[in-house]
Amino acid sequence: MPKVTAIALLKAAPGAEGKVREQALSLVAPSRAESGNISYQAYVHPEDPSAWLVFEEWEDRAAFEAHLSSPHLTEALAAGPGLLVGPPAEHVFTTAE
Repeated sequence: MPKVTAIALLKAAPGAEGKVREQALSLVAPSRAESGNISYQAYVHPEDPSAWLVFEEWEDRAAFEAHLSSPHLTEALAAGPGLLVGPPAEHVFTTAE
């Protein structure tokens, strides 16, 4: 079964950089603890604290889909419209087999 890699690019709204940092980092531990997670990491641009990249890898599509409905991610996505300039730019890839 193909592995799934997802990349999300986020842009914090002016003045919300600290809250976006807090929220992005709060998702790391519970996401890594999910069944099927291979890796999950949040990155901030070194010169622009409003620019974030989230890189995650999952054993398969089912694990990734379960993550999308996890309580911690659902809560974060609900708060996103007030904290982000726009919706996250999400890119999902699977291993070529």
